[in-house]
Amino acid sequence: MKDAGIDRVDDARENEDIEVRILLEAIYLKYGYDFRNYARASLKRRIAQRVALSGLEKVSDLIHRVLYDRDFFDSFLNDLSIKVTEMFRDPSLFLAMRNQIIPLLRELPFIKVWIAGCSTGEEVYSMAILLTEEKVYEKTRIYATDFSEAALNKAKDGIYNISDMKKYTSNYQQAGGVESFSGYFVAKYDSAIMNQALKKNITFSKHNLVTDGVFGEMNLIVCRNVLIYFNRDLQDSVFRLFVDSLCEGGLLALGSKETIRLSKYSGCFDDISKEEKIYSKHSSPTYEVELNQRVEALPEVVLTRSAELISETIKRLDELQGLLRSAQRPGATWSGKEPGATWSEKEL
Repeated sequence: MKDAGIDRVDDARENEDIEVRILLEAIYLKYGYDFRNYARASLKRRIAQRVALSGLEKVSDLIHRVLYDRDFFDSFLNDLSIKVTEMFRDPSLFLAMRNQIIPLLRELPFIKVWIAGCSTGEEVYSMAILLTEEKVYEKTRIYATDFSEAALNKAKDGIYNISDMKKYTSNYQQAGGVESFSGYFVAKYDSAIMNQALKKNITFSKHNLVTDGVFGEMNLIVCRNVLIYFNRDLQDSVFRLFVDSLCEGGLLALGSKETIRLSKYSGCFDDISKEEKIYSKHSSPTYEVELNQRVEALPEVVLTRSAELISETIKRLDELQGLLRSAQRPGATWSGKEPGATWSEKEL
């Protein structure tokens, strides 16, 4: 017989799961932010933290506050944004960028870079520094996006804790930095203020990877340590967005724990660096399509090629039916084995 205490624990967990689902649905219906396909374990930890900080007892109490208090929701939204970042995080990635990616971008007349899920901007300024040192920043436009207004405002300010600069300096040096890192910011009291020159070619913009559309014709998309918080379906949705947003031969850089290779869009990319998760978009991408997928949900290139193949198949079938009808007529003979041979009729 099952222990009554275990029953109560299971019941409480089930209730909490239901409350979380209702909360996420309420946020989507009220504000348009869609967290329903975020990895549930991470999301539940953030929700539990907000419940505790707000002095609430359970998630259902949070639902009422979210629906009827916009200021409270904005604070909660900030909780849900991903803010684990640092300058030149994973230095080997930036070293690979310097040695393998910049030479490819240097050949272009103009460079468009999209840093998706930029959080508070540390990675954005890292990219600006790298492009500056490689003498291509003047012909580059960086688009830095996030769904969180609070994170974007901090990124625009470019003001960080001075105590973090020691760690960032070490990262920069490991990433192949050729200047003194301290030359890229001004120290003021306990803050480090990024140089204005680094901001001149950066456009900060609000964009939600889950609900917003294509961010067109990019040469490089950097989206690191964001997709690990999404479930597989949502990851595929974002990968499709990236495929449609990259120009032919465009480059995609993911986080160290992320990969395109488990996605249905894996066939759209070649490996540039397997170790650093850098990929190049095929000129003729291939897609793994589920049998029950709606046709109108497919990318335009797939729809166009599918229409061509269907047209060719119908034409072949018509030719075959004509041949079969000719073969069934009395006195019909085959004119030969060569291509283009036809049936003809004899007078009887």
